Amino acid sequence: ALSRALRLDRDDSALLHRAAGLAPATGSLTRVVPAGLERMVTRMREWPAAVYSADWWLLRWNAAWTALLGDSAELRGRARNVVWFEMTQPNPGVWVDPAEDQTYRDAIVGDLRVAYLENPGDAELADLVTALHETSPEFAERWTAARPARYRGMRKHIDHPDAGPMVLDGDVLQAPGSDLRLVVYSPAPGTPDATRLARLTTSG
Repeated sequence: ALSRALRLDRDDSALLHRAAGLAPATGSLTRVVPAGLERMVTRMREWPAAVYSADWWLLRWNAAWTALLGDSAELRGRARNVVWFEMTQPNPGVWVDPAEDQTYRDAIVGDLRVAYLENPGDAELADLVTALHETSPEFAERWTAARPARYRGMRKHIDHPDAGPMVLDGDVLQAPGSDLRLVVYSPAPGTPDATRLARLTTSG
């Protein structure tokens, strides 16, 4: 009745039920990338693509991703986690429009809250949330204030040292039959951004 009164969509209604303890939790997150999804990412040669777990750990990426953002294999520890990275250190090479920055930061924290509500038994996720509370006052504030909701992506500005500045759409796609996310960066066709990205990924 509450879900109907609030006119919640299917995802939000399911989240409300889980938060109230009225639906079974999934237990733990998927962190193993299926072979088919890995092949898909590898074969996307023109657009940077990567696979993330539902708690935003980077699991796989393609050559175009490396050409655009650097070699993610060099990231150590929690630096491979998007929420940790955003909440604990500046990233001058990748940013959203300043007018949308607060919305973006609320969105990724709100998305992490969804994963936390849906997977209360995941020890690695619980450790991450605890560490973020202990390390980042900003995260602790946003964790309390941000609305739990799935993050669908946002346009990103990228300042590449060789190719120059680019504006790319960062879309977040749900992997079929899994809680893994596929993140793809793509330019608007026929723009200087498309030309710069094509040159970068070809040379890369």
